[in-house]
Amino acid sequence: MIKNISKRKLNRPSSHRIATLKNLAGNLIHYESIKTTQAKAKELRWFIEHLISRIKKTKEVFNQYRIANRFLFSKKLSDKLLKVIIPRYKDINSGYVEIANLGYRKGDNAKICIIKFK
Repeated sequence: MIKNISKRKLNRPSSHRIATLKNLAGNLIHYESIKTTQAKAKELRWFIEHLISRIKKTKEVFNQYRIANRFLFSKKLSDKLLKVIIPRYKDINSGYVEIANLGYRKGDNAKICIIKFK
């Protein structure tokens, strides 16, 4: 019996997996909708919702920027996240993104999804 497996490995070493999630999160914040595989989309949903929830719990703006800069690569993305995206969800506690299935990719038959902010 397998227990306590929390995240998908995405067939990458841990540093590459973290960099992939940060890049996907940055693209999602920048474009507000991206197309990716289903496994990456499900992992990205946890990553983004965890980020937004942590920022919303923090009261001081300086600490909110510190948290956002730790999860993202760019300060422009942190600004957009704190000034544009998070104010939309001030009354909502979770469920900030949604995933819609698009079908299968032609080359390797991987499930493709679109992930976007609600």
